Parts: sequence; C-alpha cells; structure tokens
Amino acid sequence: MKICSTIEQVRDALRDPRLKQVSIGLVPTMGALHAGHLSLVRAAKSRCGLVVVSIFVNPTQFAPTEDLAKYPRSLERDCEMLRGEGTDVVFTPSADEMYGAGASTWVTVEGLSERLDGASRPGHFRGVTTVVSKLFHIVGPNAAFFGQKDAAQLAIVRRMTRDLNLPIEIVGCPIVREVDGLAMSSRNVYLSGDERRQARVLSRCLERMRREFEHGERESAALIEAGKQTLAEEPAVRLDYLSIVDPDSLEAVERISGRCLAAGAAYVGTTRLIDNLVLSA
Repeated sequence: MKICSTIEQVRDALRDPRLKQVSIGLVPTMGALHAGHLSLVRAAKSRCGLVVVSIFVNPTQFAPTEDLAKYPRSLERDCEMLRGEGTDVVFTPSADEMYGAGASTWVTVEGLSERLDGASRPGHFRGVTTVVSKLFHIVGPNAAFFGQKDAAQLAIVRRMTRDLNLPIEIVGCPIVREVDGLAMSSRNVYLSGDERRQARVLSRCLERMRREFEHGERESAALIEAGKQTLAEEPAVRLDYLSIVDPDSLEAVERISGRCLAAGAAYVGTTRLIDNLVLSA
C-alpha cells in the first residue's frame, strides 16, 4: 500500500503504464475510519482493479463554530485498517496541498446545496463539492463510493458529476449500523454513555416512520409527526430537521407516491448526528 501526501505523489502512483487498463475506485473520507468506511472500500475493491482512499479533514466544509479543531484524527490507525483491506493507495494531503495560497475557486451545486443539511450548515456543501471535484481531478477515478448515511451529499455529488459531464460512476453504499441501530459515524466518539443511549432515538424515529408507511400512511406530515412523537421520548435530544424529500432533488414531498427519502438530523449534547432511510411506494 502506497501512502501519498502530495498531489504529485498520488499522480505518480497512478501513472504506471501497467494501470492503463485497470479501473480506479475512489473512496473519499475524512479519516477516523469505522466499519462504514471499510464497507465502501470493500465495495470499491469488488468493482475496481485499484482502490484509492483519501483521508482529508476538509476545512472548507466546516463553519467557524463547528468542530474542525476537535474532529477525530487517527491517521496511523486508519492506514493500518486500510492496509488490512488491501487498499492500494492512500492519499493524505494537507490543507495547503489541497488549496494553496490564495485559492478562491469554488464548485457549487445551486439549489440542492441549500436543502437538508445545507439549510442548517450554510456553505457546507460548497466545501464538499469543491474538495470532491479536486479529488476527482487529481485521482481520475472511474467510480467513486459514498455512504447513504450522507444522503444529501450523495445527491449533490451525483448532480455535480452529471452537470460537469464527468465520466465517473457515483456509487451509493448502504448505511452500516451498530447492533442497536445507531448509524455509524466518526462523531459517535464524542458521545458520553448517556448520550450514546439517547442517540438511538434518531434511528427509532425513522423506523417509526417506516412502520407507519408500511401500514398505509402516505401523507408526509403525518409520518413526520409520528417520528417527532418518538423523538419526544428523549427530551434531551434536540431536533434539527426531520423531512421527507425526493432523493435526487432533495425537495420536500407532501404525499409519497414513489421513492422518497426520510431524513433527520439532531443534536445529542453538542454532537450533531444524521440518519435516513428510503421509503418506496
């Protein structure tokens, strides 16, 4: 496994003539890897001849009041995990390497970037799409693998790739959960014991919505109200949003007649967690 810290190093690693006929899979991450990330690596290995994993805590997707400074970092451990999965190349650039002095160019997907998490975190998705477009340009993958847990990010990256005519397949991979249903997240390490127990209510809320849907409810307002009733079981958990949207446009849906996304975000203590599930009529 090659570990590259500069753009030139990773390009050199991929310039080998023997790789000309090999498909490249990219798994972009911010490190602090867990089983969810490793499932993306395995998906990439099953479909591509060479797998590149980037580890980069991207400063441009954090607001000044967010957790950039304390975001978990465990590069040595992450590399050992990736080596165990047979990863070919790990790209670990610095912020200066990725942006450089005076960088002022942004990639923005208008409209979608202001919905769901974008409404709560202005500028967040501008940072995401800018850094992902840079990674696409640097690595030149045939396919890129993203987790369904970040459903808004997945939709926005797909739209960006389509709009820019990039020859890259965007592969969404299922959410990986703890045994109690909590979606795996690097931010779960922030939770205290009590907060860890409280955090389960977000997945229970979405499962309540799924049950009501399976029993025939199709009105989004009624499903959201049912979810909020479950969330009220943990009064210490503060809801950010709970929505039912089109999974591609992220626009709110009043009545479900096809495939929709039930998505929520909540604060458990000071930790913001997200989760979602797909409802198909």
